[in-house]
Amino acid sequence: MAQTEDIVARARSVAAGALEGRVRGDGKPFLDHPDGVARIVSDEVGLPPECVAAVYLHEASRFGRELDLKAMGFDEGIAAMVRGLDKISTINPKDTRLEAEKYKKLIIQYSTDPRVVVLKLCDRLEVMRHLDLFPKASRERKILESLLLYIPLAHQLGLYNMKREMEDIYLRYSSPEEYRMITNKLKAGEKDRERLMMEFIEPLKKKLSDAGINYKLKIRTKAAYSIWAKMHKQKVPFEGVYDVFAIRFIIDCEEDRALEKELCWKVYSFVTEEYEADTNRLRDWVTNPKTNGYESLHITVKNSRGAYVEVQIRTRRMDDVAENGFASHWSYKGIRREETMDKWLTAVRYALEHPDNDSPEELLPEPPTNEIFVFTPTGELRILPAGATVLDFAFSIHSKVGEHCSGGLVGGKPVPIKEALHTGDTVEILTSKNQKPSQDWINYVVTSKARQKIKQALNEGELKKASSGRELLGRRLKNWKLEFPDDMLHDFMKAHRFTSVNTFMAAVADEIVSLDEIKEYILSEEKRHQEAVEAAQMAAEAARSRTEVQEGRDDILVLNARDVRGLDYKMARCCNPVFGDDVFGFVTRGDGIKIHRISCPNAARLLEMYPYRIQKVRWAEAPSGGSFQAGIRVITELESSVLNRIMEVVGSFKASIRAFNVTENARNGTYEILMRISVPSNLELDKVVSQIRALREVIKISRL
Repeated sequence: MAQTEDIVARARSVAAGALEGRVRGDGKPFLDHPDGVARIVSDEVGLPPECVAAVYLHEASRFGRELDLKAMGFDEGIAAMVRGLDKISTINPKDTRLEAEKYKKLIIQYSTDPRVVVLKLCDRLEVMRHLDLFPKASRERKILESLLLYIPLAHQLGLYNMKREMEDIYLRYSSPEEYRMITNKLKAGEKDRERLMMEFIEPLKKKLSDAGINYKLKIRTKAAYSIWAKMHKQKVPFEGVYDVFAIRFIIDCEEDRALEKELCWKVYSFVTEEYEADTNRLRDWVTNPKTNGYESLHITVKNSRGAYVEVQIRTRRMDDVAENGFASHWSYKGIRREETMDKWLTAVRYALEHPDNDSPEELLPEPPTNEIFVFTPTGELRILPAGATVLDFAFSIHSKVGEHCSGGLVGGKPVPIKEALHTGDTVEILTSKNQKPSQDWINYVVTSKARQKIKQALNEGELKKASSGRELLGRRLKNWKLEFPDDMLHDFMKAHRFTSVNTFMAAVADEIVSLDEIKEYILSEEKRHQEAVEAAQMAAEAARSRTEVQEGRDDILVLNARDVRGLDYKMARCCNPVFGDDVFGFVTRGDGIKIHRISCPNAARLLEMYPYRIQKVRWAEAPSGGSFQAGIRVITELESSVLNRIMEVVGSFKASIRAFNVTENARNGTYEILMRISVPSNLELDKVVSQIRALREVIKISRL
């Protein structure tokens, strides 16, 4: 034991010397990274000290330092693992086209030692746990690599705990609001799940006791990512995922395969005698274990409430293997068991060399279908919308590269500018000084940036004429003593099918648009416009008066609130609930009950720290005419007409604008619109959001 501990201590000392002065993104020593990986390797996966030493020595050699491991007293087995880790770390994601099978083949090619693959997965898990230390671009790349390469590999090797944790981290960064909603609902339902488990086991206790079966019950709650994946795949809400949790029997018995199998089936018979079973959903991995070693009996039964519950039956040994793989079983009883480790490593090697066609225990992650991931020749990752072309890619690099793009090389083969790209493509852009954007280019791109830059380039040729037309119109307006405000100008342009001010002004200079026609339009519209403004002011004043009267109306029913009838309630400002949202109440010390959305950023903290102050609430069946204010953030292309169109959308529903702020970002070619609107319910809010999202100029919309 002393000798193996000395191996780890000596390896860490080598790494400390090699990494001295290097820091992570938070300013802490870089040595924290190999320390974290070492803990995962040793404590969570259960690999021996030689593997821990290889982790430290690999990190010591990462930055170009050559190590004579033999001279340092490390054996060839450790040196081989270090060489394997060094080679795997040189794999560029673009070499795999982000395909898990290609990545796995490269790993096998670079190192046949299965321990190296597990060490690499441990390294990635430590990185995922500290994603906040990385800049945004690097963080996005690591999240994507984990989703497409490392998570499938962890699944295939049976490292389910590692797989589930990386999936949840991916979801937390890629869809933070949905992640909060799911985890908060899981926390809110903990007591209900515990009650269901106690009700479930009560009729079985005597049978199990009489049979002399020692067991432990455990609630297996589905991981947040798995719930999210089922919600999207089956197009159901959180409540529509029926296997959110399973009741797991963990039988305590000797490690005798025949005895274990007999006891699992005996518990199965007790459960199915008491509850109605769905035999179509029986999964027998006790008689026929998976190639990765997974053993368990799964059955779905109907409980006394008529709800379906998944039941898993396994022994303590099976549960340990299922949670962490064979490696965890190496230290199962506190002693080293080389035959178990050898068996597990054999299974790892087999899994690397053969695709696993067994049904997965959980849903495997799927890449986003609305995005593609492509590389520059230097290996830099670019994320583009599905359907993006070579021209989109060129503009994503630089606007000048896009303007002079004449084609590209995809995988070394020449393609035209309108060629659609696919995930994993390596793209090199070809340019020509004589190349200039044409009107057809608008039809070749899908990204707003490319479309905007093409429009800007097309408009440059009109700038001179536009300047002349603007000057001419300005002189005439001054002589007429009339004004042509922007809103009136855009209405006139729309009626005459002009898409930009520069095009319109150029048409004025070319006398395509008659100045006399403009004068007649201004005179005819000026009066109507003034009347519309006055009518809008009167309507706004009336709406404001109605809101003040209605704000005090009660549109919520507080359930089980006999002891708090005297308390008032208020909508929490941190999340602005709207009628119909999933909500809960929080009893404050001096400000009544605060109503929060279940996806509120503060919900997790309140549910965890103050469960005794949580009050179940529900909305009345229909709103009584009150109104709620909701914040919305909209990112649009830099076209001023979109502002009027958004206001028109809001006005077409039972909604009114209470605040409207626009920030122009000339660099990105976008507007950022922050608005607060008054609505009677979340149904009306969803209509407004849906119609705004459908506008061509809108890039992104989210609720604040």
